[in-house]
Amino acid sequence: MSDDDTPVRDDVYLSGSEGRTYHGSSYMPTAYDNLDVARDDATQPDRGDDEGFRLLDLPRVPRLSHVLGPSAILLGASLGSGETLFWPLLVATHGWDLYWLFLLGVATQFFLNTEIQRWTVATGESIFRGFERLGRVWPLILLVFGFASLGWPGWAAGAARIGTIGLGVEETTVGLGGIGLASWRVLGIALLVLVWLTYQVTPVMYNVVERVQAVLVSLALLIALLLFVVLGSISELAAIPTAVDSVGQLPAGSDIALLLGGIAFAGAGGYLNLSQSLWVREKGYGMGRYQGRIKNPIVGDDPEPVRRGGFTFPPTPTNMRRWRGWWRLVQLEHLLTFVLGLVAVATMLMAVAAEYATGTAESGIAMWTDVVVPQVGVLPEILLYVALFTALLTTEYGIVESFVRNSADIVYELHGRSAGWSLPRLFWTLLTVFTGGGIAVLALPVPFAFDRPFELLVVGAAASGLMMLPYTALLAIMNTERLPEHTQPSWTRLGMLWWATAFFGYFSVLLLGTWASAAGLPQFETDAGVLASEPGGLALFAAAALVVGFVVVRSARAKLASKDTVPGSEQAQGPLH
Repeated sequence: MSDDDTPVRDDVYLSGSEGRTYHGSSYMPTAYDNLDVARDDATQPDRGDDEGFRLLDLPRVPRLSHVLGPSAILLGASLGSGETLFWPLLVATHGWDLYWLFLLGVATQFFLNTEIQRWTVATGESIFRGFERLGRVWPLILLVFGFASLGWPGWAAGAARIGTIGLGVEETTVGLGGIGLASWRVLGIALLVLVWLTYQVTPVMYNVVERVQAVLVSLALLIALLLFVVLGSISELAAIPTAVDSVGQLPAGSDIALLLGGIAFAGAGGYLNLSQSLWVREKGYGMGRYQGRIKNPIVGDDPEPVRRGGFTFPPTPTNMRRWRGWWRLVQLEHLLTFVLGLVAVATMLMAVAAEYATGTAESGIAMWTDVVVPQVGVLPEILLYVALFTALLTTEYGIVESFVRNSADIVYELHGRSAGWSLPRLFWTLLTVFTGGGIAVLALPVPFAFDRPFELLVVGAAASGLMMLPYTALLAIMNTERLPEHTQPSWTRLGMLWWATAFFGYFSVLLLGTWASAAGLPQFETDAGVLASEPGGLALFAAAALVVGFVVVRSARAKLASKDTVPGSEQAQGPLH
């Protein structure tokens, strides 16, 4: 490393051959116990009363083509929810008047997801470890929300239903272990077994997830494009500019649970978004390259310990330039992979739904199978079934990965590490229990709610939307109070976090009011116009406003207090830093 004030470019960026080490997961072992502990001052992350950070230089920056992966996994986890089911149904029901809300949701999640990555790139620690430094209760709350939203095989059930309908065997009963099960249940079980098996073929489990998701996402994009072209739905796009007058308005009679689910899943949503932190750590982004990886305890080689305390870098000119390069890379990877892929696939499927299912009252799955399919020819029908099946399978794969990786990290840091558990064994055990539990649910021989999987997807999506309020608020506080000036979000980005807190707070209150009214508590009924809400509903809006106000004051105070505390911090600042 050069310590002078004019670092050369080679001290900042990796060459092409060096950058290939980032294909798949990248890890650089360190003599952890021999490293200096960072000073507890304004130039370093605030450790609070927890373990200190170890000092190392920030790794040099690879090329974009070498680090593509984490956002592709998130895109795959998104395809079978908002982009395939929720938003096409919303546009078919209400027209393009809601398209503005989809774009707003995607833009909001771009800023939110990259801010989720910030703590890990700066310290190597997971987002849950960062939240634990704010209070041990926060990761536990997120774990409960994660189970409520993803702790059942809804997407495997949806993919299986689509697959059996497409093959014409939906009504077939299959004998399994002496029990007669509907064919879609058997296919759902087979898909979960397949997901579990893929993890057993590689020492570093992240690598297989990245590769499988890259293939499935590419296939889904190709099929969606073919479907869009074959059906000639491009003319529907002309209606988008005419819907500009509807910006800021919600259609009367909107299903708030479906709407909040769509907003949360204008992207991956909820618990899934938080996985970005762990995926970029496994990929080796920034200081995450030193932190360790989770290896398969069954087929893996020597384990690589994931440290409890993270890493930080001295604010030298070279490291400042490297941080600027890493942050540019984080944004480009997410924009070009996740955002553009998301908007392209979703818009094409919305156009198909708007053309063939206008005014439908069906569920997301039934809209495609019962309304659209009968109107198209044989080739589009095949493409449609393959597209839906691939999207739902891709999402189920991402959900299994996300739920298990997030939950393993939370449980390990809150209890497992002090109890002497092995993180890889905990991951593998949770993977087996989670997929086994899904198999058990699908194998129930009695009528069950999964006979109507879309309704359960709506509930799970709504729960995902609800959890985005607390963790967005925590992000704004953590990334300003706990990070030093040169790695903090800019005022523009902080403003987007404030906006996201208010955005998800508003729709969460609408949903809670709707649920309360349906449960026989009309005094808590809420209205989209706020002021027309019942007294209890107004109280809910007031509580959400207080949360937003608290977040704004606390994070703005931290941002102002950090000004001019790190000499040369402007060298770390780039576009939308």
